[in-house]
Amino acid sequence: MPMPSREEVLEWISENPTLTSKRDIAKAFGIKGAARIDLKRLLKELEAEGHLQKRRKTYRDPDKLPPVSVLQIAGPNEDGDLFARPLEWHGEGEAPTVLVIPRASDPALGQGDRILGRLTEVADEGYQYEARLIRRIGTNPRRVLGVFRKTAEGGRIVPIDKGDGKDWSVASDQSAGAKDGELVEAEQSGPRGRLGLPRARIVGRLGDPSAPKSVSLIAIHQHGIPDTFPDEVVSEADKAKPAPLGAREDLRDMPFVTIDPADARDHDDACWAHADDDPQNAGGHVLWVAIADVAQYVTPDTALDREARKRGNSSYFPDRVVPMLPDRLSGDLCSLHEGVPRAVIALRIQIDADGKKIGHRFCRAMIRSVASLNYGEVQQAQDGHPNERCATLMDSVITPLYAAYAALTKAREARQPLALDLPERKIELSDKGDVLSVNFRDRFDAHKLIEEFMVLANVCAAETLIAKNSPLLFRVHEEPSPEKLNALRDTAQASGLTLAKGQVLQTRHLNQLLDAAAGTEQAELINLSTLRSMTQAYYAPQNFGHFGLALRAYAHFTSPIRRYADLIVHRALITAHGWGEDGLTPETIERLENTATHISDTERRSMLAERDTTDRYLAAYMSERIGNEFSGRISGIARFGVFVKLDETGADGLIPMRELGREYFHFDAETNTLTGSDTGIVIGLGQRVTARLTEAAPVTGGIALELISLDGEVVKRAGRGGKNRRGGPPRRKAAKAKHKAAKTKRKVTRRRS
Repeated sequence: MPMPSREEVLEWISENPTLTSKRDIAKAFGIKGAARIDLKRLLKELEAEGHLQKRRKTYRDPDKLPPVSVLQIAGPNEDGDLFARPLEWHGEGEAPTVLVIPRASDPALGQGDRILGRLTEVADEGYQYEARLIRRIGTNPRRVLGVFRKTAEGGRIVPIDKGDGKDWSVASDQSAGAKDGELVEAEQSGPRGRLGLPRARIVGRLGDPSAPKSVSLIAIHQHGIPDTFPDEVVSEADKAKPAPLGAREDLRDMPFVTIDPADARDHDDACWAHADDDPQNAGGHVLWVAIADVAQYVTPDTALDREARKRGNSSYFPDRVVPMLPDRLSGDLCSLHEGVPRAVIALRIQIDADGKKIGHRFCRAMIRSVASLNYGEVQQAQDGHPNERCATLMDSVITPLYAAYAALTKAREARQPLALDLPERKIELSDKGDVLSVNFRDRFDAHKLIEEFMVLANVCAAETLIAKNSPLLFRVHEEPSPEKLNALRDTAQASGLTLAKGQVLQTRHLNQLLDAAAGTEQAELINLSTLRSMTQAYYAPQNFGHFGLALRAYAHFTSPIRRYADLIVHRALITAHGWGEDGLTPETIERLENTATHISDTERRSMLAERDTTDRYLAAYMSERIGNEFSGRISGIARFGVFVKLDETGADGLIPMRELGREYFHFDAETNTLTGSDTGIVIGLGQRVTARLTEAAPVTGGIALELISLDGEVVKRAGRGGKNRRGGPPRRKAAKAKHKAAKTKRKVTRRRS
């Protein structure tokens, strides 16, 4: 009997998943004797190409299901367990079995229903995955956030969104036990009729509207961030199919990995590096960066495209994400999950031993990530403590990535981008939404490695599109204004440091100031003041450079799942390379200016909502510690009081004028100081304080403090009648005299000039 073709072998394995040993395959095709050697060679070839994976003595397809998948309910078994099968299985073998775990608030599911589910891989003889319902496919019930008011018939929901004029009625059997006055999430439960109140079913009880769990939802609504997708948008996303290989470059045999936070749900960038074998580039590296090909699924002027542009970006909160794209795309087809073939725009970058880029090229490709890693485990592996997942990747992936990063670090040091050192706060919440702790995020070289790779990829995108004379959106960051620079100089001078005048400002000048402050008590103040002196970055179709990164041209390319600007750049690359019809359209190009303004605004909107949410969570966390004393540093001076950044949490609190002491304080805008009229106290930026917490309002996020000590010395209040009981210590009198002398000297200098 002739040797079967590759296609026939794969078809047999797919149709007979329990008969996949070499003996079973040989028997099925009547292969005997020496012909078995040819069969073994064929199976080895299929295994090497990634079509098969050998497990003990059988061959199975190596692909996995992504964490978010479309499933079809197969119905309950005799024990009442609900099982489902994946509708999109890339493997050649039998599709894995999925057990659906329903929540109490989930709607009833029946045989044949299609759902979008979030999957967890499990080790069980009966099934391979567990799934939680995200929503039914083909349905997109409207959601409402509001306060529940109990009635005899059940209840009503009064929406917190002022734009929603009608209340919603809730039947008694669909209230989920909600109490009067609770904040609830609900979804529409009946047809959208013209008469009467719309009907809703409560799917989540959030408790007290001022409780921590409500904070981010209220911020989302207050800032007008769209958090529900229109029906047509969801319908388009549900119809999307995995991209075929087609004309794409097949990079599935390359060991790409994703490296993200441990709690990341979407992975839009993967990377791999290796030593350059080009003899002309001894000691150099080849770096591959692969970015999810969102343009494959979100094409111009579709409902998905219009909604993504409207949102502009995803918004991130401590307890939730408001995505730019529906889950079907952001969590599934556009996410570079481990073991799943995914469409990408890939970039091959050649760098020399000193990290200088000597060449690059883009391609539209297909990859299969070998691992979804997190920053912590990658850094531990590099530090000599790899876990089981990382141990097998050290030589082929992790060590070469760090080698390429070490080279890029040399180029970065030569370029001198702004090197701010500002720790990022991390708010940890319980399942109920209570703040468990407020810490500062660990920042490893693994973070910097990915950041450096992404910056270089963004530079390559901008350079390529400029060279091809293609329209695009640049990421622009202009240099600080003279007024802000003068304020920074005053702060530096008050801290005993210097920022030179009379020269064209470059980031290296600011880095010299930051280096001088490093390791001192003024370090955090100087970093914050430098950050505040910066202008806000924005998007524009014109190239004005990126001051902070010290780059002549920069464009966002690496996060198209969460930023619309990156999607524009992807389409520009598609058009510039002639890869397909899903690139830039004339209409898109015509409105680039408007798009740039709009998405710059949506970015600021998200930042404000995220900041307000963080402030409210911090206030809620602090509200149980009224009366406690905290150390901090003065971070701002105003006519109405002093702002203090607390050491423990990084929260910003206000010491009102009345809590500074029973005397009048003179505010000097030029020196950014307050001076006590009786005691001679001079209060300025950067001074250490101890303050007592007097108020923390979770609803507004406000934190009020009372001054206890300044630079280690207890502040004694002036007595009745405004007279100082102690007469003022010599140190304070000297400080006051020095302050007046400096002010007089500045005035004299101005008159002479």
